[in-house]
Amino acid sequence: MRPGRPDQHRTPRPTAETSAGRFVQFGVVDYSLDETLDSGQAFRWQRGPTGWEGVVARRWLRLWRRVDSFMAETAEPQTDWRWLIDYLQLEDDLPVILADFPDDPPLRAAIQAARGLRLLRQEPWECLASFILSATKQIVQIRQIVELLCARFGDPIPALTGDGVVRAFPTPERLAACSEAELRACKAGFRAPRLLAAARAVAGGGLDLETLAALPLAEARARLMALDGVGRKIADCVLLFAGGFREVFPIDVWVLRALHELYFPTQRPKPAELRRFSETHFGPQAGYAQQYLFHYLRVHQRRRPSDRTATLPSEGNAGPRRQRSPREPSEGVSPASVGSAPSADSED
Repeated sequence: MRPGRPDQHRTPRPTAETSAGRFVQFGVVDYSLDETLDSGQAFRWQRGPTGWEGVVARRWLRLWRRVDSFMAETAEPQTDWRWLIDYLQLEDDLPVILADFPDDPPLRAAIQAARGLRLLRQEPWECLASFILSATKQIVQIRQIVELLCARFGDPIPALTGDGVVRAFPTPERLAACSEAELRACKAGFRAPRLLAAARAVAGGGLDLETLAALPLAEARARLMALDGVGRKIADCVLLFAGGFREVFPIDVWVLRALHELYFPTQRPKPAELRRFSETHFGPQAGYAQQYLFHYLRVHQRRRPSDRTATLPSEGNAGPRRQRSPREPSEGVSPASVGSAPSADSED
């Protein structure tokens, strides 16, 4: 069992009357769909009038919450819901995971604010491609680029919305056959050749994403970082959100800022010092802790710029930086100060 994976599980069981067909009910508590699906992990979820709608495992899906459970609906009947249980990580025992967190005031506040936030277990290719497209983009822009790619190059799948059809995320084989100009037409910009190179590496067998989860962390990270345009940030996002490496603590400028403001408010630590702190402080569930801190700063602790007094120094420069909205990427941070993260930040 890899470090970071909880030893105890609580398996939610579909109710007998709804387990076969288009509907399923999961009797799971401590699960917030709002906090989880809007936390910057995945980019295809949309909040609709009757719940959250997205595409998982090439199936259109709607999710909505009940008091002590939540419901899932698909466009076509299902006989096995394992794909959804795995994606939503429903077998994780959240109290056990949270009990592994360091008992410190910032994490206590983040847990209270984002109660029920979970990590997802995404399909590796979609996760990798999405984070390649995230460079220097805000989350809303990443979603727009991903939707354009799906609309132009994804296979049609049945849905109970709009005209009855949505598009799956394009396969690496489909994108590998595209020209760079076609990808740029989806607003991919300078990310287009990076996405194209990754698609060709996966489609051609040069990178087997399905085997990464079984590799040692350092080796899995190195294979991802061998791709053009994939640095530590993107690699760690894929390892955490698609590979199950819970010990990974992705760091971008906003996670650095969270560490600085929440843990060292009266000091001016360098980013390298903050990274070393993250590697020793957060324990086997470090990735889970990171997501809580990131989401807490990005959403729950948003304040006017004039209310913030702490500044984030870049490597070798302890001077103040212009304060940004938590949804605005920082494009001027040196590569040494940005490691990895689930937000939209520059990566080389």
